[in-house]
Amino acid sequence: MKNLIKLITLVGDYKKAVGLNLFFNLFGMVFSLFSFAMVIPLLRILFNTNAEQFAETISKYEGAVGVSQEGMLEYINYLMATLVVEHGKYFVLVAICISLIIVVFFKNLFSYLSSVFLSIALHAVSRDLRSKLHDKVLHLQLSFFTDERKGDIISRFSTDVKDVELALLAGLNAAFKNPFYIIGYIIALFVINAKLSIFIIVFLPLSGLVIALIGRGLKKKAKQGQENAGNLLSSVEESLTGQRIIKGFNAEERTRNRFEDKNNNLYSIMIKFYRRMDLASPSSEFLGIVSTTGVLLFGGNLVFSGELEPDLFIGYLVLFSQLISPFKAISKAIYEASRGIAALNRIKEITDEEVSIVDQTNALEVTSFNDKVSYNNVSFKYQKEYVLKNVSFDLLSGKTIALVGQSGSGKSTLADLLPRFYDLEEGEIQLDGNNIKDISLKSLRDKLGIVTQQSILFNDTVFNNIAFGVEKATEDEVIRAAKIANAHEFVEKLENGYQTNIGDSGGKLSGGQRQRLSIARAVLKNPPILILDEATSALDTESERLVQDALTNLMKNRTSLVIAHRLSTIQHADEILVMEKGEIIERGNHPELISQKGVYKKLTEMQNFH
Repeated sequence: MKNLIKLITLVGDYKKAVGLNLFFNLFGMVFSLFSFAMVIPLLRILFNTNAEQFAETISKYEGAVGVSQEGMLEYINYLMATLVVEHGKYFVLVAICISLIIVVFFKNLFSYLSSVFLSIALHAVSRDLRSKLHDKVLHLQLSFFTDERKGDIISRFSTDVKDVELALLAGLNAAFKNPFYIIGYIIALFVINAKLSIFIIVFLPLSGLVIALIGRGLKKKAKQGQENAGNLLSSVEESLTGQRIIKGFNAEERTRNRFEDKNNNLYSIMIKFYRRMDLASPSSEFLGIVSTTGVLLFGGNLVFSGELEPDLFIGYLVLFSQLISPFKAISKAIYEASRGIAALNRIKEITDEEVSIVDQTNALEVTSFNDKVSYNNVSFKYQKEYVLKNVSFDLLSGKTIALVGQSGSGKSTLADLLPRFYDLEEGEIQLDGNNIKDISLKSLRDKLGIVTQQSILFNDTVFNNIAFGVEKATEDEVIRAAKIANAHEFVEKLENGYQTNIGDSGGKLSGGQRQRLSIARAVLKNPPILILDEATSALDTESERLVQDALTNLMKNRTSLVIAHRLSTIQHADEILVMEKGEIIERGNHPELISQKGVYKKLTEMQNFH
């Protein structure tokens, strides 16, 4: 029950929709009660063929409406008898049938309206959860994603949000619909016969105890199932993105086996979960039949002794049968709540995650870059071992610094620290004398243009990919950027030119074409500082020449931090920093480093470049 209450609090921002749902549920309950209660006069008309009994009922009535159970029933019987005597049985039968149609119409109308407003609240909560998840994913630091599987995060957007939605649907009905139906039916049953209804009061706690015992441990099982569903989705995502490697290494069988292990594990957990959860409905139904049997035995004895009329007893049974459905719905909601809370907790693991890279209070808004970027005694580690150790250098405005060295030497990490993808623990980085931690993230990143080794494109048109991040870019501006990046020629040959959709991650284009679009995107942004992380490494020889020419023109009089494996692309850099195990071991321009005959000289010889 605690889980159920916790789930229901999610609709707190939508009190109007929930209030209207409750309002229409109350009216729906009233008309539902009348629709089933009308069975009693219908039976009396159909099966009581003795007109003298109706006349006798009229003669015995004392003319006052009593507030007691007996007084109310006497008044209803008097009205029925009067109508039959004055208008005939068939007229009353027609009136009852028409009334039944009207009552059922309004019952379903109010039921529909309650569902409409329930749906508004329900889907608003789902929308809000997805928005919170997405907003947090956009703002979380990159270090968070190194510890999380992409597929597991995606499963929280889909599977977990859907589980919360289904649990909330059952929970809202359990809180704002079924209790009113139960209360309404029980009141009506007490009006018909109080003795018979006492049995129900005894039955309710027993049913609740059984449901609580069955529901133990469901939350834990539900969480295990959702975690395994996330792992399974991660495997699917890896299978989709790794198709070339899987096929190229004949690893279909191995990949299949890995997936099947996770799939069977999820199957086993969910079977255990639903085995217990599915006990809810038959258990509550069985308890309902037990109570119905008791009502039949006890009520039948009252009929035999003349304390209860047969038509009232049948009507009582009809109303009592309607209690089973809302009881089953409440028991199901309690089980669904366990799963919903487990899903909600998984969502909150992300939405409640602390964003460590944020703007400081009164962060500086930098509008220009004029002097230099300074790395001062920068040390950094992802986990335990330092990947950068006391690195210091100045990147002057309008100059180019190139970083070279073996993989793992810390080049990309140095570049990632400037836009604050990660935050420094030791040392500082300054932009025109201001610590970048004191500058707002937006104004800092506005000064940077980034082209990575792996071209990151979106499933959208060429135009929108180039204009990404630049508001209201014109067609002329996009074309000009594409020409500088030597992309215009191949774009024009595409089926729809700049309006051609390039597919998921630009899959419809070659590697060189994708990279040139990435460079065009950076060109259009026109930032004062460029970060080029091995921007030409994915290109063939011809594309490399085309792009390198464009980059050379782009980098003139512009501040650039370039990471390169191909040393031929950075020979004109103002300064080259040779890195090894997180430290700068050599520095100078190309001729100076060649003359030192050190590590850089050896690297050029390995690449047959001098």
